Amino acid sequence: MPLPVIAIVVPCYNEEKALPFSSAKLLSVLDCLVNDGIASAGSYVLCCDDGSRDGTWELIKSLHDEDARIKGISLAHNRGHQNVLLAGLMTVRGHCDAAISIDADLQDDPDAIIRMVNEFRQGKEVVYGVRSSRVTDTWFKRTTAHAFYSFQKKMGLETVYDHADYRLLSARALDLLSEYGESNLFLRGIIPQIGLECSVVKYERHERVAGESKYPLGKMLSFSIDGITSFSAKPIRFIFMTGLILLLVDIVVALYVLTAYFYHQTVSGWASIMISVWFFGSLMLMSIGIIGEYIGKIFVEVKHRPRYAIKETLLD
Repeated sequence: MPLPVIAIVVPCYNEEKALPFSSAKLLSVLDCLVNDGIASAGSYVLCCDDGSRDGTWELIKSLHDEDARIKGISLAHNRGHQNVLLAGLMTVRGHCDAAISIDADLQDDPDAIIRMVNEFRQGKEVVYGVRSSRVTDTWFKRTTAHAFYSFQKKMGLETVYDHADYRLLSARALDLLSEYGESNLFLRGIIPQIGLECSVVKYERHERVAGESKYPLGKMLSFSIDGITSFSAKPIRFIFMTGLILLLVDIVVALYVLTAYFYHQTVSGWASIMISVWFFGSLMLMSIGIIGEYIGKIFVEVKHRPRYAIKETLLD
């Protein structure tokens, strides 16, 4: 069989400092794949600029002039990591046998790409890059990450533990991914739903080669909440069950109040009233917020607006 064409898709947002290092490393990995007879010499790297505010796109054009294996697309506006990653995957769709997505900061070990391609050649259609450990993380980050993975699973969201967006997708997987048309993208939840044969490649995660993280704690929390509300209705069911339990509690309290009233044992209950008002008020606001999250997603989905717009390409 002919050697597969591998496309390495690199989403970039303000990565002017990191891209010179990552592009050189990824080209080195491509050389290893070609020299070892694992991949075709037509394999390439696609850098996807997500409307960066620094000189990332100019740097991509410069890298393309130096080596035609570095290709690029530039989005007209900043659309977020998931949208720019999808734009890159859809750009290489039909022009490769497999696509590998990896961030420009090189925290995900690029050498694992070789093992991913070997898994692909053995028949795997999806290969997940999974961290072998979290020893480099702080105790807080490690504990909260695993806790949230467990919470996502309980909420009905199927994800791979310690996996971000470092993965290989076959041409068939890319075709199936293109059929998912939702605007609220959460690729970590969509890919497992494709259902093709998959495997896992483990690697050690490193520090960023340059630049600063684009996902602080608040943004990561928002991203995780988006994932849950995009794939599961369990939070709304949780509201219903909470309301049902409180109704039963209310019946018990009502019986107690009526009993105290008929036996003339009533006393002023300012404290209990205030606690009840604050508790139920907070519960109602939280419930409205969860429902509003779903309504907001419906609002975005029914508009069917384009998820991204490509302003400029370097594909020759």
